[in-house]
Amino acid sequence: MTYAIAGLAFVAITALGFAFAGGGNSQVQNKRLKAISDGTKTRGGDPIANARRKQMESTTKALRDREEATRQNKMIGRSIEDRIKQSGLKITVPAFWIGSLIAGVVASAATFFVGGFNEGLQLLVPVGIGFAAAFGLPRWFLGMAIASRQKKFISQFADAIDVIVRGVKSGLPLNECLKMIARESSQPLGGEFQVVCDALAMGVPIDQALQKMYQRTPTQEVNFFNIVLAIQQRAGGNLSEALGNLSTVLRSRKLLREKIKALSSEAKASAMIIGSLPVIVMLLVYLSTPSYIMSLFTTDLGHLILLIAAGLMGAGIYIMRSMINFNF
Repeated sequence: MTYAIAGLAFVAITALGFAFAGGGNSQVQNKRLKAISDGTKTRGGDPIANARRKQMESTTKALRDREEATRQNKMIGRSIEDRIKQSGLKITVPAFWIGSLIAGVVASAATFFVGGFNEGLQLLVPVGIGFAAAFGLPRWFLGMAIASRQKKFISQFADAIDVIVRGVKSGLPLNECLKMIARESSQPLGGEFQVVCDALAMGVPIDQALQKMYQRTPTQEVNFFNIVLAIQQRAGGNLSEALGNLSTVLRSRKLLREKIKALSSEAKASAMIIGSLPVIVMLLVYLSTPSYIMSLFTTDLGHLILLIAAGLMGAGIYIMRSMINFNF
């Protein structure tokens, strides 16, 4: 009997607690929880917090769109036409392929006549060298031109951002600052900003014009610049302060790049010596005792050994180059 009375008392106290706590009003609680999960405004909500939330969502969407566009531009930039645009060379795609064909024919003919590869499987040597020259030398030259142009562009880009910062602080609009950079900067920076100004004059939005510039100059510096302007357009804020911070970051990256270059110069010199040592030794042996080494050029086994040695040397040079190159 005592246990029954205690159980009834516990049930009564629990029921009174739920009644005073509002536990029975499940519809109100569910509505409030749904409002919180959906991010909607409830009674007593903070409008400033809601505005900040919408601003952050807009900024996040802009960053995602920019990242997707950057990924697509990296895939586009692999074509020969886009690489020619990135190099700044005034040639067409057919002219590039004609030059590649000429390079392959010249290399194959030189190997055929100088090396004396004119029998059986020996003909594969000049043919292989011709294919390697046709598809390797022009692309290597194009890559060197792209790297040189991007290096010049990056060295001037931080100064261009400083011009924009000073212009915005003095009251000039952003378009006028871009025109000032296009007029006063040397190539390739001035030419790229001139293309952007021409696109803006034709009514192209500034984010699309800058995205086209990133396609022509696919560097992290230009990508950072596009992201800063995209966030400023979506979220607002002090443009001069944001670009000033970006200029500081770019100069720090430049100093870090120069420091890495200085620290890796010894490794690069060692790689060059190791890579060129077999060729130098072969040349010295040929000058001292030609008969000792000519069997490599006159027999099928010697050709096979040279081919394997060239492949191993190429793999070694590629590995050493990958180890001492720092891209960031």
